[in-house]
Formats: sequence, structure tokens, C-alpha cells
Amino acid sequence: MQAIILAAGMGRRLGEYTKDNTKCMVPVNGVRLIDRLLGQLMKQSLRRIVIVVGYKGKELKEYISSNYPDGQIEFAENPVYDKTNNIYSLALVKDKLQEDDTLLIESDLVFSDRLIPMIVENPYPNLALVAKYESWMDGTMVRIDEEQNIVNFISKDAFNYDEAQSYYKTVNIYKLSREFSRQKYVPFLDAYTKAVGNNEYYENVLRIISLLNSHEMKALPIGSEKWYEIDDKQDLDIAEAIFASEQDVLRKYYGRYGGFWRFPQMLDFCYLVNPYFPSRRMKDELRANFDTLLTEYPSGMKVNTLLASKCFVVSEPYVVPGNGAAELIKVLMEDTHGRTGFIRPTFEEYPNRYDKDSQVTFIPQNDDYHYTADDLMAFFADKDICQLMLINPDNPSGNFIPKQDVLRLAQWCEERGIRLVVDESFVDFSTDYATNSLLDDETLEAYPHMAVMKSISKSFGVPGLRLGILASADKELIARIKKEVSIWNLNSFAEYFMQIYNKYEKDYQRACKKFVAERDDFYHQLQQVPFLRVIPSQANYFLCEVLPPYKASEIVIRMLKSHNILTRDCSGKPGLASDKQYMRIAVRDHEDNTRLVNGLMMV
Repeated sequence: MQAIILAAGMGRRLGEYTKDNTKCMVPVNGVRLIDRLLGQLMKQSLRRIVIVVGYKGKELKEYISSNYPDGQIEFAENPVYDKTNNIYSLALVKDKLQEDDTLLIESDLVFSDRLIPMIVENPYPNLALVAKYESWMDGTMVRIDEEQNIVNFISKDAFNYDEAQSYYKTVNIYKLSREFSRQKYVPFLDAYTKAVGNNEYYENVLRIISLLNSHEMKALPIGSEKWYEIDDKQDLDIAEAIFASEQDVLRKYYGRYGGFWRFPQMLDFCYLVNPYFPSRRMKDELRANFDTLLTEYPSGMKVNTLLASKCFVVSEPYVVPGNGAAELIKVLMEDTHGRTGFIRPTFEEYPNRYDKDSQVTFIPQNDDYHYTADDLMAFFADKDICQLMLINPDNPSGNFIPKQDVLRLAQWCEERGIRLVVDESFVDFSTDYATNSLLDDETLEAYPHMAVMKSISKSFGVPGLRLGILASADKELIARIKKEVSIWNLNSFAEYFMQIYNKYEKDYQRACKKFVAERDDFYHQLQQVPFLRVIPSQANYFLCEVLPPYKASEIVIRMLKSHNILTRDCSGKPGLASDKQYMRIAVRDHEDNTRLVNGLMMV
């Protein structure tokens, strides 16, 4: 058996990464694509490896010649790489293709070490590795029958999103027998290029053969094996996360701050959203208006303030909507000057946005990081602060102060001229959620020194919309915040969500009730994991102490590598005991929660 690697392309979409090198010379986590591929191939008993070069071919040949033994690697050159496509590169070595069974591989791939043995050891002579279609995939798709025969190749132009669930993506690793190349592929290749030209793809020839119902090419689905095709900078960034070393993998994932939809098979127990809302009916209405929302300008601040007022039943002068709570947090922190009280461990976005020298920090002195309104009043009584930040329920501890106690704290702050900022982004996950919110005119007017922040992303399950609100009866504060944010700070989808939300409010209440029941069940499941001490929570996550001899990072990495489940290593987070290990686990739906617990029990 031999291998043919197609490496002639220019890789324009990789920009500066391919300015001086061809695409396969681009490193992923410090290892060049070509080095990784050749290392995988050289573990097989191959007669030779043929590389078709083109763009920066001289440099690639010099690099390989100086780093790999003579004799096993041969080269063919595509001198018109900028005017042709990969069908021409393959045609250049069609004679070699007919001399032996062949592994045909494109050079812009990074994949698991198990894929080459998987296709080599499979007894079927003509085989394509394929992966179930996912949203990140582009290029040639196939349909397969119950016996894994490829019955059609689907080009980009023929791709139909309504049928996408039946598609498989070619991994661009093929095994072709010498007989198939001689009798079928090369004759059809010659006829196709003569009729259509050289600016085409070699899969088009396979498509023609498949349409003859010959069933000579089978598909081998790779299941959960990892692979990625690198066409642009975003692909490179994702590939570096997928194939990161254990020492670097968490930094690669956590540093993305979301966007985990780019990893469709991964379960995200890291970011915190409502698993039961929006309802299907609400999603259907959003989908029905997609074209209009995509192509029309959103309204400005005045209209969106009106919608926020209607949606959350707060008077217009008291509320400002934001492009996520993060936008409002930044502006609010910049609006404040003087000593501010923080409680740690907490959501670090608030203290990160504030002068460190002006922070006064309270840390609960107990194993569960539990605290009450009385604890806060006692600690901050002599601290001369102008503002106090309260995340309720807190993140990551899940600590919750009941509404009446929060109002006592608000009164205490009012009497001392302290602005109390309450972030109630998780309050709808608390027991008795329907009566725990501070978002109503009567409450806000009774405590004008209080401001209430709410991230709609979390409790309403729509993080992609980027929507949050800040409310206060301090109309001057709200007016200042409005001046600091853009007049078009919300997109049309977020605006429309607020427009239609009240129609689905009962669905939301049912979702919150269902969530509370699921969290209680998940709590009991997690308690069965022997190396976790689960801290009770009124939010949509649990802070768990990881007991010796385990370390949180080891558990998180093992869950990611073995089960494709991402959780949060909280060890080292400010306010948590430095001599203990912690992880935070989000609450998802019952099926996902059970999958996580089963994975933890296998550690």
C-alpha cells in the first residue's frame, strides 16, 4: 500500500499563516500538519508516500527532505496550482495511483491517531472515512445506505439544509484499491477532465461512479473520533482547542468565553443557561420571522426601553436594556467612584471592572461559603464603602439570601447612603422563584439607592441574543447609563424576543418549576459521586469540592477527553480556599445530567 497526499493548494483563507508557507506547514499546537500526518503514516507498512506539491512547493520539499529519510517520500509538482483544483493534482499522479492500493489524503487535516489504522485494517478495498454532518462542516457530503454503501456525493451547490440530518461529511481520507483505480476511477477521471476541465474536485468523479449503482465505494463512519479540516483562521483556532495537550486544553477552551456551539458533540456544563426555555412555540415564532429580523434594522434605545418596561413590568424611566448584562456591568462600574464592597467567591466580571485599590472584600468563613444579610451588615458596618455588590444567588457558591433579608440589607444601605447593586441573574432558579425578584416599581421606589441587574441570557436560555437589563428608581443613574451605551445596542432578535415574551410567560413559569425539580434530582445524583462534596445551591449550578486524592483539573480534563463534557475548574478562584479543589457544574436537562454523572462515576 502507498499514500498520496495532495498539498498543492495556496490556503488563501489562512491569511498571514500561509504567506510564506503552504497550508500543510501551518502548525497546530506547535506541530506542523505535515509532520503530524507523516508521523501517522509512517507507523504503517507503506511502500511509499507521494506528495503533490504546488504553492511554496520548493520550501515544502526542502523541509521534508531535511527532516525525513530518503527513498520513502516522493514528490510530484502541480505547476498551475493557482489555476487548477485538486482533480488536476490527482491526475498528475494517476499512473502511480494505478500501481498499488492507495490511501488518498488531503494535507489540511488534523485527526486522531486511530483513523489511519481504522481505514487500513478495514477489509473493504474501497473506502471513505465519513463523519455525521455537523454545523461546522463544509465541502463534499455523502449519503449512505443501510449497508454503508455511498449512494451519492453531495456537492456544495446541491447541499440542502432540510436534508442535512441524512448527510455525512467526507473526512478526505480514502482507501482505493489498485483494481478500482485502474478499472473505474482513472478512466472516469480522464473522461471527466477532458469534458469539464481541471478546475474541479476529484470527488466529482467518485460521485459519477456512485450514481452508476455499482456500490464499489463504501463509507466508514468515524463515530466520536476527533478530526478537523483547516481552511481558515477560525478552523485553526478550533483545531488547537480540540487537539490541545492536557496541560493546555482548559486554557484553550476557557479562553474562548463561549462559542461552544462550534463543538457540537461536546456537552457544555460550563456556561449557565435555562435548559427548558424558550419553549418550542416561542422558537417557532422567532424562526418564522428570521428573514425580517436578519435583514431589517433594530429599533433604538427609546423603543427597546419601552419593550423592556413591558416585558419586565418596570416603568420606562427605571430601566435600561443592554447588549447582555456585560455591557451594563462595564458602564455601571465606570459610573462608580470610591470604595466598593465585594463578596468572594463571586462572578468576577464586577471586581475585574473596578479599581483593585478601592475594593473591600468579604469572604465567608465556612466550608459552604454561606452568608446572610446580617453577615454583610456586620462586616461592612465600619468599612466606609459607597457601593455594595451582591450576586444573589451568588456564583459559584449558589448562596441565596431571601427577598425580605435583601430588602433589610437595602434599607441598611439606604440609611448609610450606600448604593446596593443586586445582580439577580439566577433568581428565577431559586425555590419560590415567582416571588423572589426585586424587579417591580414598588420595590425599586422604596429603595432608590438600589440597582438591580439581570442577565436575560441565563434564566431565559437565550445567551446568543445578548440581552440584559439594569433597573433602579434612581432615574439619574439610569439616564447616565443610557447615554453611555449605543443607541442601537440591541439586535433585532433580542428586540423581538422582548416583544413576544409576555405571550409565553406561562411557558417560562412552567420551565422554572421544571428546572427546580430537575436541580433537586441532579443534586441527589451528584451526591453519589464518591470524590465530590456537593454544596447546596439555589442557582443553576453546583459548586463541588473535589476530595483528595483527586484534583479538579484532573477530573475536568478526564471528563473532556473521555466523555466530551466540559465543566469548570474553579480551583484558584479568588475567595475559595487555596488548599482545596473545586469545580462548578451547571444544571442541564435530565438526560445530559445523567450522562455527566455516569461519566464521573467512571473516573
